[in-house]
Amino acid sequence: MLEKLVQEFKKLYGENGEIRTYFAPGRVNLIGEHTDYNGGHVFPCALTLGTYAAVRAREDRTLRFYSMNFDSIGVIKTSLNDLVPSKKASWTNYPKGVMWAFEKRGYKLTHGLDIAIYGDIPNGSGLSSSASLEVLTGIILKDIYGFDTVSMTEIALIGQDSENNFNGCNVGIMDQFASAMGKKDNAIFLDTNTLNYEYAPIKLANARIVITNSKVKHSLVNSAYNDRRNECETALKELQSVVNIQALGELTEEEFEAHKDAIQSPVRQRRAKHAVYENQRTIRAVNALKNNELDVFGQLMNASHESLRYDYEVSCEEIDILVDLAQAMPGVIGSRITGGGFGGCTVSIVKSDAVDTFIAEIGKAYKEKVGHEAEFYVVEIGDGARVLK
Repeated sequence: MLEKLVQEFKKLYGENGEIRTYFAPGRVNLIGEHTDYNGGHVFPCALTLGTYAAVRAREDRTLRFYSMNFDSIGVIKTSLNDLVPSKKASWTNYPKGVMWAFEKRGYKLTHGLDIAIYGDIPNGSGLSSSASLEVLTGIILKDIYGFDTVSMTEIALIGQDSENNFNGCNVGIMDQFASAMGKKDNAIFLDTNTLNYEYAPIKLANARIVITNSKVKHSLVNSAYNDRRNECETALKELQSVVNIQALGELTEEEFEAHKDAIQSPVRQRRAKHAVYENQRTIRAVNALKNNELDVFGQLMNASHESLRYDYEVSCEEIDILVDLAQAMPGVIGSRITGGGFGGCTVSIVKSDAVDTFIAEIGKAYKEKVGHEAEFYVVEIGDGARVLK
C-alpha cells in the first residue's frame, strides 16, 4: 500500500525532492470505556491497521493535502497562515489542528508541506481514525522540522489538545496515547489521571481478537459524547460536596454507593456509576489477564457492555444486536462495544477454532435483522506511530 501511496504522491506533486513516509496505528480498547476523561484506567492496544503518509517539505508556506480515501475531494490547498478550523477544510481539520497546537506551544513551522495520506481504518468505525491521523501529523512535524525534544507522550497530548480545542470534540487521552505508545502483542494499562502506564502482554494462546463493524457511522463531535462528559463533570462536582476527590476514577464501588445520593439527578447518577464501576472492572480485567484467567476477562468485557448500554447509554440497536449474537455463541469469551459509541464496532475475544463460524453466523443473522452487512477484522496488535523511511 505504501508503494501505491508514494506513486500517487509523485503523480500529484512531482518526483523531485526527498519524500519521507510515516505510519500511525488505529486502536481498539479491550476494556475501560468512557473512563479516560473521568480519571480512570483504560486498556487499549494499537492495531496493525492505521494511517500512512508520504510527505515532502516545501520552500514556501503552502500546505497541500490529499487523501486516497477521499480522492473525489482532490488536493486541498491551504497555508500555514490559515490554521483555523472550517467546514470546507473537511478531513484536513485534523492535521491542521495538530499544526495549530504545535505552534501554540512555540514550535514554529517554518515552511509548508505536501502531504498524501492513505488509511486502512474504516472511517467512522470507532477505531480512532482521527487520533491516528493526529498522531501521524505529530510524528511528521517532529521529524521534518527536527523537533527532537518532543516526546511520544507529548505528541499524544498535542493530538488530544487539537481535537478538544480545534475540532471541538472533548475527547480523553486514550486514543492518541494508544496510537503513539502502542507496542506489538501488548495492551497499554494506562492511568489517565497520572499518565502512568505499563505494557501488559496479550497472550491469547487459542483465541483471537475479532472486531465487528456495525457499519453504523458515528460522529462524536455531533453526538451525545460531549453531553456525557458534561454529565460526569456535574456529577463529580456534586460528589465533591461530600467526598474529597479530584476525579470519579478515584472512587471504589463501595465509596460510590456510600455517597451517590449527593448526585441530584438519576441520569447523572447512572453516568457516574458507569465511570466508577468501569474503572474497577478494568483494573480487575488486567489482573485476570496477568493470572491467565481469560474467562474472567471475558465476563468483565460482557459486564462492561451491559453498563455502556444501560447506565451510560452510548450503545445503539445495531451494536446491541451484534453483542447479543456474539455473547450467545459457543467459543466467544467476551464481547462488547468499543470506542466512543453511538455506532461503530464491537470487540470480541473468540476461540481460534470458532472464528470462521462466528463470522459466518453473525454476519448472516445481522444482515437478516438489520438489512445491511457487517464487516469483520481478525486483528493483530502492532507497534505505535513511527517514521518508516
